[in-house]
Amino acid sequence: IWKEAGYFMVFYLAGMQNISKELYEAADADGVGGWKVFRKITFPLLLPTTLFVLIISLTNSYKLVDHLWIMTKGGPDNASNLLLFHIYETAFSFWDQGMASTLTVVMIALLLVLSSLQFFGMDKRIHYQ
Repeated sequence: IWKEAGYFMVFYLAGMQNISKELYEAADADGVGGWKVFRKITFPLLLPTTLFVLIISLTNSYKLVDHLWIMTKGGPDNASNLLLFHIYETAFSFWDQGMASTLTVVMIALLLVLSSLQFFGMDKRIHYQ
């Protein structure tokens, strides 16, 4: 996640630049404090960006094979083995292409279900302009 923090901050910067300045000026004229401005104006208008960042970071978290391979190669007794690394080992170390293909389909289905839960769970609270 930290590796992609700058990438995601670009999306948040674009989302914050899209928020109208008149909303902040009206809140300032009403004497609203900084925390309430964030809670009532900034954060709700950044929810579409937050939803995008959450789904992309979820799917990217399953692609961390390179770090695992370089640092531990699965660790002692497969302690740091991830699903994609297990698929890689199954396909290219044990030469079981059918099992690797099945595990890939299971991983894609799992990512689809998790992304759908995130999307439909947060979509009810998002107000698009």
